[in-house]
Amino acid sequence: MTDEPTRRQLNRWRRYLADERAEGAVYRELARQRTGEEREILLGIAEAESRHEEYWRARLGDEVGLPQKAGFSTRLMAWMARRFGSVFVLALLQSAESRNHYLSDKDATEQMAADEAIHAEIVRGLAARGRAKMSGDFRAAIFGANDGLVSNLALLLGMYGAGAGQATMLTAGIAGLLSGALSMAAGEYVSVTSQKELLEASAPDPKASTAVPKLDVDKNELELVYRARGMDPDAAGAKAREVFAELSRLKEIRHATDGVGEDPEIVGGLDSGAGEPTGEDAPQDGGSGMSAAVSSFLCFGVGALVPVVPLLVGMVGLPAIVLSCVLVGVVLLVTGGMVGLLSGMSPWKRALRQLAIGFGAAAVTFILGTLFDVAAT
Repeated sequence: MTDEPTRRQLNRWRRYLADERAEGAVYRELARQRTGEEREILLGIAEAESRHEEYWRARLGDEVGLPQKAGFSTRLMAWMARRFGSVFVLALLQSAESRNHYLSDKDATEQMAADEAIHAEIVRGLAARGRAKMSGDFRAAIFGANDGLVSNLALLLGMYGAGAGQATMLTAGIAGLLSGALSMAAGEYVSVTSQKELLEASAPDPKASTAVPKLDVDKNELELVYRARGMDPDAAGAKAREVFAELSRLKEIRHATDGVGEDPEIVGGLDSGAGEPTGEDAPQDGGSGMSAAVSSFLCFGVGALVPVVPLLVGMVGLPAIVLSCVLVGVVLLVTGGMVGLLSGMSPWKRALRQLAIGFGAAAVTFILGTLFDVAAT
C-alpha cells in the first residue's frame, strides 16, 4: 500500500503538469513555423513533453483538479513563440530545459530526468543554428552599442571630473560619437572582409579536381592533399584509395558505353572538406563586411548618443551627468540581458555584468579626470 501524496506533492505535480502542457504547446508552435528536419525535431520533443504530461496526470488521478497556469517563464516563451518564433525562444527553452527539476525530485522517473537533459542538448543544437546565422551582424550591433555607451559616458565623466563646461562636454560628446562610429564601422568592415577572404583562400580550387584522373594510382599525391588538410595518414590513404576506386568504376562504365560522355569527374574529392572542422567548430561566414560596418556604425552612434541626450536638451552640471548614467545603465542592462538570453544563460547575470563593466570603466575615467583637473590649470 502506497502512502497518500501530501498537499505539497499534489501542488508540485499540478505545476509540473501545467508546465509540461505549456512547453509541449511551445514546441508545437515553433514546429508549425518551420519545415523539414527542424520541424520533425521540435515535434519529437513535443511528443516527449506529452508523455511527461500524461505521467503527472496519472499520478494525480482524481486530484488533477482544474487546469493551472504554467510558470511565468513558460508562459512568456509561449507568448514569444506565437509572435516571433525566433532564436530568442529557443535560447529561453535551452535555459529552461537546463534547469532539470526532475533530477532532485524522487516523484519523477529517471527516464523523465534523462529526457529533459537530452532536450536541453537538442534545443542547444537548434539554437546554435540560429545564432550562427545572426552572429556576424548581431555581434557588430551589440559590441557597437556597448562601445558607444561606455566610451562616450566615460568621455563625459572624465571631462566633468576635469571641470569642463557644458558646451565643451557637448562638443566632445558629439565628436566622440562621430569618430567612434566611423572607427567602429571601418574596423568591422576590415575584420569581416578579411575573415571572408581568409576563408576563400582556404577553400579548395575547383579546377584542381580535373587533374585527379591523370594522377598515378600507385603514387600518393592525392593522399598528401588530404594529409595537408589535417587528416591522419591512415585516413588520408583510405580516402585516396576510395576516390581512385570510384574513378576506376566510372572509367569502366565509360568504356562499356563505347567512350560516350566526358571524362569522369572526381567523386567526393578535393572539395569534400576532408580534415576541415565541421558543425559549431567550423568557421562562420560572419555576414558581409558592408552590413557589419553599417550595423556597427548605427549601433555605436545610437549607443554614444544616449549619454549625450541630457546635454542636448539643455541640462548642465551634476543633474545631466546623473541622468546620463541612469540612461546608460538601463541600456546596458537591456543589451546584457539580450546577450544572456541568446547564450541560453541567466539574462540577469549577464545584464549586471554588463552594467558593472560599463560603470567601472566610466568611474576610472572620472577619477582620472578629477586627478588631472585640466580646467583648473
